[in-house]
Amino acid sequence: MAFTRATGKHRRPTRMHRTTTRAAGVAALAATGVIGTLAAPALAADTAVEQTGLTPVITIGNTIADKIDAQADAQKQAAEEAALKKAALEAAREKAAAQAKQEREAKERAAREAERKRLNTFVAPISDSYVSTGYKASGSLWSSGSHTGIDFHAASGTVVHAVGAGTVVQTGWGGAYGNQIVIKMNDGTYTQYGHLSSIGVSVGQTVTPGQQIGLSGATGNTTGPHLHFEARTTPEYGSDIDPVAYLRSHGVNV
Repeated sequence: MAFTRATGKHRRPTRMHRTTTRAAGVAALAATGVIGTLAAPALAADTAVEQTGLTPVITIGNTIADKIDAQADAQKQAAEEAALKKAALEAAREKAAAQAKQEREAKERAAREAERKRLNTFVAPISDSYVSTGYKASGSLWSSGSHTGIDFHAASGTVVHAVGAGTVVQTGWGGAYGNQIVIKMNDGTYTQYGHLSSIGVSVGQTVTPGQQIGLSGATGNTTGPHLHFEARTTPEYGSDIDPVAYLRSHGVNV
């Protein structure tokens, strides 16, 4: 059996009819106070309750419905604009944080590189001095018959520097060398500083290029104050190599 919509006195034709969906929306707006923001007289004049025999249905005029729709659209647009603004601010913060991180990492890399360069730098053991006696010079002054290092001109009490980075392996009296220091360099070679009047480091201490390690003097077998400097392959006497060539290979002009 087919059902048809009733006509006659049970159906009041009107151009203001709205579906039950629009009625539910109006009811929801009324509950939240949205309709309350509209002119009450206009709403009262432009709304009506239609009796269908089943459930009362609220019908409203086109003008009021359009205003409600416009207000809902405006609220939606405002929410979308707020979301876009929030996203833009968040993106800007993330970009600024990323840039700050990159700058910080660049500074850290530069600092590490500068430190690495500094530790790989070599200097002369005596500043503003010169070699007064060369390597392998012969004479009765040396028990081996020749000079196993080079002598730097220096008055007693002149500051003596570590020529490079390393670890102190020997300090104290060294016989003919007098007060001496032996340092194992970071490249595996050894440097020795003799005839010192004062020792300023201890065994096991790490040193950096140019660091003060003692003062020059005339202790041991010597005819006057100066610094005796050797480059070696081991910490012991007899493993000497040309100290001038050694220093020059590390960028020191002597």
